[in-house]
Amino acid sequence: MTQHTEVAVIGGGQAGLAAGYHLRRQGLDFVVLDADPAPGGSWQHMWESLHLFSPAEHSSLPGRLMPAQAGETYPDAGHVVDYLADYEKRYDLPIQHGTHVNAVRRDGESLLVEADTGTWRARAVISATGTWSRPFLPAVPGRSAFAGRQLHTVNYRSPADFTGQRVVVVGSGNSGAQIAADLALDGRAEVTWATQRPPRFLADDIDGRALFDVATARRRALEAGRSDTGGVASLGDIVAVPPVRAARDAGLLPIKPMFSQLTADGVRWADDSHTAVDAVIWCTGFRPALAHLAPLNLRGPRGHIPTDGTRALDEPRLHLLGYGDWTGPASATLIGVGRPARDAADEITHLLRS
Repeated sequence: MTQHTEVAVIGGGQAGLAAGYHLRRQGLDFVVLDADPAPGGSWQHMWESLHLFSPAEHSSLPGRLMPAQAGETYPDAGHVVDYLADYEKRYDLPIQHGTHVNAVRRDGESLLVEADTGTWRARAVISATGTWSRPFLPAVPGRSAFAGRQLHTVNYRSPADFTGQRVVVVGSGNSGAQIAADLALDGRAEVTWATQRPPRFLADDIDGRALFDVATARRRALEAGRSDTGGVASLGDIVAVPPVRAARDAGLLPIKPMFSQLTADGVRWADDSHTAVDAVIWCTGFRPALAHLAPLNLRGPRGHIPTDGTRALDEPRLHLLGYGDWTGPASATLIGVGRPARDAADEITHLLRS
């Protein structure tokens, strides 16, 4: 049976919840279809030691401040999950968990959203599926020959899983730094951090509050026609959260330039030396999870769908939310997704009511 709604939101993480908040304020009929069986988005799948970059009050969705976590300046992932679950309940958002969307198709004046639980006919769609479900692994020579354990950021949980092992962590971003620090401070594994380029640490006093201010300043400059300030990327790649600072300052983060290949039992470095390794953790990023939009044939350069703000240029009934700066500055963050979510809801309201 096909059900009808004005707006279908695909994804019930932070971006989907922010979209739901603003759609509710606009008085639109909508449904949120979320593949996860429980609230919390990707935060419920994070590793055990993960903490936010910002204090709770600077990590909030629209309409509801995140409460502080007792004993923590920077809340942990579990606290974020609790906050998102409470947010969903507080605003009585119509979320259907455990619903995986397979495809979105055009059908006259509607978009058909085909899910494993049935089909929805919508006049507009907001795709807010994020990137967590699409981890990226680089094509490194010998990767298929390595007999040890390989996993991505999405699979990492705890240092206890690597007791007595030799581990190489790959990636010069925040995930690589935090996981390498997590393992190093725990001390049960022998850790090497391999990066394509030297890690660029932001100043120790910079956290998510400052990063959001920088991203906002960049957006305002671009909107005013001024030159691009470079945003957060101009400052560095890694927020020096307390565990990363502690491991770095204690000399526990040995950094080596990226290895040239994997062998059956380890890694071979650029100088042809070899290190025996039990596990490789790929902290090499993600790609937007957009397979459900393939029937619309909207992909542009680098797999991105060209947008004006959040609106797809070639399909004005579709908005993309929370995938990174190309769908709104800082839109992949808790505090940053509110503005583009509001803009998307405003544009959809105008489209449906005009």
